[in-house]
Amino acid sequence: MLWFLYTTGCCNLKCKYCGGSFPERIIPKIPTYNIQQLLDFLNQYKSKRIFFYGGEPLLNKKFIEKIIFRVNAKRIGLQTNGILLNKIGREMLNKFDVILISIDGREKITDKYRGKGVYKKVIENVKHIRKIFKGEIIARMTVTEDTDIYEDVNHLLKLGLFDKIHWQLNVIWCEKWNVSTWANRSYFKGLKKLLKMFLKALKRGIVLKIVPIMGIINTFIFKPFTHVPCGAGKYSFTIDTNGRILACPIAVYESWAILGDIYKGLNELKDVKKYCFRCSYFKHCGGRCLYAQYENFWGIDGFKEVCKITIKTIKLIEKIIPTVYDCLNKRVVRIKDLYYNPLNDSTEVIP
Repeated sequence: MLWFLYTTGCCNLKCKYCGGSFPERIIPKIPTYNIQQLLDFLNQYKSKRIFFYGGEPLLNKKFIEKIIFRVNAKRIGLQTNGILLNKIGREMLNKFDVILISIDGREKITDKYRGKGVYKKVIENVKHIRKIFKGEIIARMTVTEDTDIYEDVNHLLKLGLFDKIHWQLNVIWCEKWNVSTWANRSYFKGLKKLLKMFLKALKRGIVLKIVPIMGIINTFIFKPFTHVPCGAGKYSFTIDTNGRILACPIAVYESWAILGDIYKGLNELKDVKKYCFRCSYFKHCGGRCLYAQYENFWGIDGFKEVCKITIKTIKLIEKIIPTVYDCLNKRVVRIKDLYYNPLNDSTEVIP
């Protein structure tokens, strides 16, 4: 079980993707519940992963400190914009197993969407914590029409600061843009170059930890998805600063996503959307995104447009599976090095 804990609804950036802080009436600045009530609730779940979330979670570092030294968890993580990473002390820092940092690739791309100077500050802070942090650091990219997926992913890989790279297309809760034209003009070309680079490294016994590639490969050589890869509403839940339990961390306004609270307990998500189950690619994408299925900002045609991009992505990765098996059979790489569980990192796998 994966639990996201909102530490605050406030953010110290105003990225173009989401617009910054949540209204305090929806997500209060600080938790309104008693810390012990939260711990008592979480202690019901023996094998759990805890990820701190926001807003910018480090704006309420005191709350994290109260939890992180008392909670019993299989894995502890943080999703952050990286601006305040240098404010974490060594002892607290090394209570985290993994830190996901929002950065969109090259400096000009990151700063265009997240603010001038953000890239330099984030890189400076990542270099700082690298000296003392023992866990994993994951670059978490938001991909837009300005992204060159090959150039931006390769840039982050070459920095040597990140253990894994993950990205999501900006197609969930934004205004509709011509994603298909961009994908055919740029994205798929870049993805093919990334796959070529992935295979070249694999043949040398190196697994490039590119989450969308690894995650989809896993559905071919380990087991298929039976639910959205992030686990939302079934294996993954969110506790906001009101104590509400939500099916998805970004679904803070939507009534369908409220599944109880820490006082009365967790309820089952009902009325799960069915149309993805009929798709032959469901086993490789799991329905892509629970929030997108329910809210469907772009309408059914827009949803299907993004699905076509997902399907083509799966098909491109499917083409390299014989080579992946060949590397495994020749023992160039170990099968355990290819295994990837997105619940361990709080990633969505499918861009």
